Amino acid sequence: MNPAEPWAARAIRQPGPPDAERARVVPVGTVPIDRMLPAGVRLLDALAGLLAELRVESACLTLSGGCFGPFAYVMPALSPDTLHAAFYTGIFRPAGDTRIEVAAITVGYRDGRPFFHCHALWTEADGRRGCGHVLPDETVIAAPIHARGAGIVGARFEVRPDPETGFSLFKPRATDTPVPAHLARGVAIRLAPGQDLVAALESAGRGAGFRRAVVHGGVASLIGARFTDAAPVDGFATELLVRQGTLRCAPEEAAATALDIVIVDLHGTIGAGRLVAGDNPVLMTFEGVLQAA
Repeated sequence: MNPAEPWAARAIRQPGPPDAERARVVPVGTVPIDRMLPAGVRLLDALAGLLAELRVESACLTLSGGCFGPFAYVMPALSPDTLHAAFYTGIFRPAGDTRIEVAAITVGYRDGRPFFHCHALWTEADGRRGCGHVLPDETVIAAPIHARGAGIVGARFEVRPDPETGFSLFKPRATDTPVPAHLARGVAIRLAPGQDLVAALESAGRGAGFRRAVVHGGVASLIGARFTDAAPVDGFATELLVRQGTLRCAPEEAAATALDIVIVDLHGTIGAGRLVAGDNPVLMTFEGVLQAA
């Protein structure tokens, strides 16, 4: 790490040895997804059904509209021990239906079964606005939810142990599935801790040969957040979701990278805006799909 970098003072020591692979980038074909998820079923079951219907191996999506109910979530918190740099709160279960403003979600597999990783922004039945990590086993769709983004062929996201952070995390793994030639090119990506999010994503897109790229999904954590258009978020343990993202991967491209996110820290502070390039280090992970624009 270069101590001259603006974010170097916000570096967090992880409990395990650094992963030699700081960015896991796997080429994929992408399948556009624009569907309504029906009410009355678990969110996990609706998403598993979507993967099966579209014959894709994983998906990175943005969810909007509709409601959860029942709904369960956790938020970032201090770690109770030295096994993790940060951890989670206990489980919250709001009463009534919770209206979804926006969520980013990775749909993949854990122990061979469908699983997801989702960070969301919502409003609870009593009017309280919240943001955090959605729990797959306890969250039911109460009103239809719009899902859009990309399914992928040629790789899938699988939960794997991550010795560096002490957590089990989604990481893309190449499969033997042939990728049809007509599918748009993309990469499934996971970023390890301690690197600037914007710079690492641009570098991954550039390495894949993209001039510009669109970000699908985008579930992550940062060490606080610095924005071009909003007040900073200072709590070091956070949960982040990408609302919309486009990347300038080739330096000669005119339009700059625009990574618009929502984030919540361990104090419950919610921030939103466009991330500053070069001043937003990853805390635990980033996962998503980059598609050639």
